[in-house]
Amino acid sequence: MLLFFTLGLLVHFVFFASIFDIYFTSPLVHGMTPQFTPLPPPARRLVLFVADGLRADSLYELDENGNSRAPFIRSIIMHEGSWGISHTRVPTESRPGHVAMIAGFYEDVSAVAKGWKENPVEFDSLFNESKYTWSWGSPDILPMFAKGASGDHVYTYSYDAEREDFGADDATKLDTWVFDKVKDFFHAARNNQSLFSKVNEEKVVFFLHLLGLDTNGHAHRPSSREYKDNIKIVDDRVKEIVSMFQHFYGNDGKTAFIFTSDHGMTDWGSHGAGHPSETLTPLVTWGAGIKYPQKVSADIAPLMASLIGVPFPLNSVGILPVEYLNNTDLFKAESMFTNAVQILEQFKVKMTQKKEATLPFLFTPFKLLSDSKQVDILRKARLYIKQGKFDEAVSLCTELIHLALKGLSYYHTYDRFFLGISVAIGFVGWTSYVSLLIIKSHSNLTRSISKEVKVVIQDLVASLLTFPLSHFVGHLLICTLGIEVLVLSFFYRYMLTAGLVIFAGWPFLTQLWTRAKVTSLSWTFFSLLLAVFPLMPVVGRKPDLSLVMSAGLLVLLLSLFVITSLIKRKNSFIKEELLVHLLQMLSTVLSMYVVYSTHNSLLKKQGLPLMNQVVSWAILASSLVVPLLSSPVLFQRLVSILLSLMSTYLLLSTGYEALFPLVLSCLMFIWIHMEQETLQQSGVCYKQKLTSIQFSYNTDIIQFRHLCLDDIRRAFFLVFFLVTAFFGTGNIASINSFDLASVYCFLTVFSPFMMGSLMMWKILIPFVLVMCAFEASHFVFISQHFFFLVKDYGSWLDIGTSISHYVIVMSMTIFLVFLNGLAQLLTTKKLRLYGKPKSHLI
Repeated sequence: MLLFFTLGLLVHFVFFASIFDIYFTSPLVHGMTPQFTPLPPPARRLVLFVADGLRADSLYELDENGNSRAPFIRSIIMHEGSWGISHTRVPTESRPGHVAMIAGFYEDVSAVAKGWKENPVEFDSLFNESKYTWSWGSPDILPMFAKGASGDHVYTYSYDAEREDFGADDATKLDTWVFDKVKDFFHAARNNQSLFSKVNEEKVVFFLHLLGLDTNGHAHRPSSREYKDNIKIVDDRVKEIVSMFQHFYGNDGKTAFIFTSDHGMTDWGSHGAGHPSETLTPLVTWGAGIKYPQKVSADIAPLMASLIGVPFPLNSVGILPVEYLNNTDLFKAESMFTNAVQILEQFKVKMTQKKEATLPFLFTPFKLLSDSKQVDILRKARLYIKQGKFDEAVSLCTELIHLALKGLSYYHTYDRFFLGISVAIGFVGWTSYVSLLIIKSHSNLTRSISKEVKVVIQDLVASLLTFPLSHFVGHLLICTLGIEVLVLSFFYRYMLTAGLVIFAGWPFLTQLWTRAKVTSLSWTFFSLLLAVFPLMPVVGRKPDLSLVMSAGLLVLLLSLFVITSLIKRKNSFIKEELLVHLLQMLSTVLSMYVVYSTHNSLLKKQGLPLMNQVVSWAILASSLVVPLLSSPVLFQRLVSILLSLMSTYLLLSTGYEALFPLVLSCLMFIWIHMEQETLQQSGVCYKQKLTSIQFSYNTDIIQFRHLCLDDIRRAFFLVFFLVTAFFGTGNIASINSFDLASVYCFLTVFSPFMMGSLMMWKILIPFVLVMCAFEASHFVFISQHFFFLVKDYGSWLDIGTSISHYVIVMSMTIFLVFLNGLAQLLTTKKLRLYGKPKSHLI
């Protein structure tokens, strides 16, 4: 058995890792030659303002009095520069948004699994190509561009991460800090000859990252007064900085300005997906090299490179927006030619790498862009420029760019089909092996490995014939349909509702109704009650503490019921059990108080109270220990686990989801009763009451028996309840699906990994409750289905959804053994407060 589990874990780890090797390898290539336009650029320096989390409508629309929230930016739009609504490509997160703007390519999907704070993959950027770059802002953004820079010419100035506090009284301080530091920098430059000389060089970039709007949007939502006031503050300070630049450089007309955003924000204060509120951002450019008022769109990285005359970032896949440029047609054509050669260089390196890694007779080149066609297009484009046919040259270069980009995609996904088929065959092989092993272990099939294959097949067929064929086929069809319902539930949560409604009628289709009417009615009631949760909204809901408090009160009532039942029984360990439940009641009361007081404190902008934070972490730490102090009697231990985990769950709740574990656990308790009745009905003699069964590895309920059709139904029920535990109140497809307010009892300072871990534990708590009640099951059929649904394109919500669906299913398989071990620890082990063990029956 140990060998089987070891082999199974190894196989599933391979399947788990396969998607990252197939779908999420880096598309970046290295070894290209830098390309730049051999003509003098219009600007000597570039100033890039990025208002993190600023929506286009929030900037452009007028307020209730008909006035602009950003009068300076609006005057630029009306009189000085080009402007528009930039469509930020998903994923709409800060890191990929800044990578797209400054490096010119869309987020390397291999970085999704590697982190946000630093640059996990090597790529070129505008900052690296500049003579000097100075940047001010968030420590989450600036270091990733400085770390990959060659030499010592990219300078960063960041505030402490503790300033990124969603519970702070004034998040605009994140922006005013940046503006103040820029002013101090130029003041120091006047008195420092070395610095003064550097800032007066050409090909210089100044980057101001403004995080206040994003923080206020998360904390208060974009419709709030705090968010709108922040826009006014940013506008005022941008005006001040622009004036300072003009004064410092003596109005030499050689400064180009760009004001934009990395992403927008939903009405409920999140981002990451592809909703227009997240993808539509403002873009305003003015100064040297920029045309006068017009509305256009742009790829920002090649535009900035062209303005100050530095080589296009080597990995940039952006197309230069020549319509933005206020320059000669010759300059535009030469810049476009450079852009085309720069992207073509990537295509040629990618093709060479793939050709060297593939057997010659298996290599199929990209036919739309052969070597001869490359030479022909470049020759014609150069001839058009020489003849003064600049529009024709620009058009031809644009065509070459589009072909090169298609070729890059072709070679990046070259091996995907072969690798996918290999993994699919592996799924089928492992599934067949496990199925045969189960049938051999739980049927009349011989266990002797010395039998000939023919005899084994005969025994297998004979074993299958023990089931009535019509029943077997019927169960198989129902299970197949059920698996597809489970797959659909990953995308449409209401499918869980449909499944639970069908489950509600299960007792009435069997003899359970006649044997246990009360239990059957309870099963129907709680199935229908649980079916309500998948219909509730996942995102965009407002916090409702009254529901959290109601859940806490129900937990207290359950605790009182358990204590009352304990007092009625006489046992030498009654004092110890009462003490455990009193501790759990105290923990619940403290959780309710912390949730309420933290919410009020944040509303008053007084931050997270230190004592509340300490109590929250203490409750979380104790929630896995306190149940071990209770009796290992099945009912007592399961209730104890529920009460302890509910204290933590309350701290992580903001609304209706606080009630979910209670309803789910009630249904799980009833399911245990129902399965006990089914076992007795099928002839398995087992008459112990659930109030006297002890969790033990050697309990009599675990016994060898032959497979029956009910085992298929039990396995499906378990899988369905596990999926319901994950998706009943939300999903873990993307951080976009969560309200950061869920973790405010534990921390408010931005920490993506800590916040993500807490949110993940919130999702896992219902799963642990299910695991504590039942045995593990296998998930390979659903895993194979989701393997072919993995995406490496689109928003982080799209990519995250496809990854998380596969990862959830595979993780259930991989970690089911470990989680089952945790469940067994919680249910079978007992810690003693005092005295020697005598009897655990209560």
